[in-house]
Amino acid sequence: MFNGRTLLRSLLVGATVAVVVAPACAAHADPTAAEIQAQIDDGNRKVELVVEQYNKVNGDLTVTQTALADLDAKLRPLQAKMEAAQVNVEQVAVSAYKTGSNLRTLSVVLGAGSSDHFVDQLGTLRQISHNQLVELDTFKTAKHAYDAERQRLDGLLAAQQAQKTELETRRKQIEADIARLDALQDKVNAATAAAAQKPPAASPPATKPPAVSGAAGKAVSYAWAQLGKKYVWGAAGPNSFDCSGLTMMAWKAAGVTLPHNAAQQWQKVRHISRSQLAPGDLVFYNGLGHVGIYIGNNQIIHAPNSRTVVKVAPIDVDPLYGYGRP
Repeated sequence: MFNGRTLLRSLLVGATVAVVVAPACAAHADPTAAEIQAQIDDGNRKVELVVEQYNKVNGDLTVTQTALADLDAKLRPLQAKMEAAQVNVEQVAVSAYKTGSNLRTLSVVLGAGSSDHFVDQLGTLRQISHNQLVELDTFKTAKHAYDAERQRLDGLLAAQQAQKTELETRRKQIEADIARLDALQDKVNAATAAAAQKPPAASPPATKPPAVSGAAGKAVSYAWAQLGKKYVWGAAGPNSFDCSGLTMMAWKAAGVTLPHNAAQQWQKVRHISRSQLAPGDLVFYNGLGHVGIYIGNNQIIHAPNSRTVVKVAPIDVDPLYGYGRP
């Protein structure tokens, strides 16, 4: 029979179940060391991609600015000829005015509001020699071509500067991400140390570089000499590096020019298979967001991220993209 005592017992049992179940549902377990490490690795890949985009824009800006300077240099002699011819025409005009032989000459010269308008009017001046007209016409043609190219390069420069500004604006976000990853890394280290009940062991110091001959040997020796130097994004030595800055300078020491960008380095090197790898070859990672230099024995030297320094690492340290030989 269902009485008051039975009802009370049922309520007590139900309350006990609720107390046990409710905390289990509300509790949120801390991420494991493996989960935190996965977040760090993902953050590193994202940061590296932005860094390499920044490096590419800087390189593109340099190329465009050089092209503009070259364009100005090519126009300068033509401009000098144009100015000399214009002075000659003005002298002719003054002479015509003094003698009264051709007042139209003077009106054409004085009425020219610009160099282009001046050149356009010169066909009417009989006092100007054929050679002068040819020179002025050559200048006019070159000037029009210059103006068109200048307009194209100015537009390109503006777009590249806007892109660089956008990437620089993202610097704060990158630095915030780095700070967050630093905190996560501290958590991983603390968890690892607690689990082992001793501080994390440091990697044994390297003693000497591998013996490699030729240009590849020079590149490897340069990279080896940078071990322990700080990672700084956009840097290419002498005291700090990012990943493509390190590989660029290593191969520059061997007499080979590479751009300061992992994706552009990939475009310049000869692609090889893993079985063909030899010291000095470049190893690309993370969808061309990272690059290191192979030193043999399934190891690379690379500049990983701002939380560490240039160091030796296993070749499979990140998701592999491909292999190239400068």
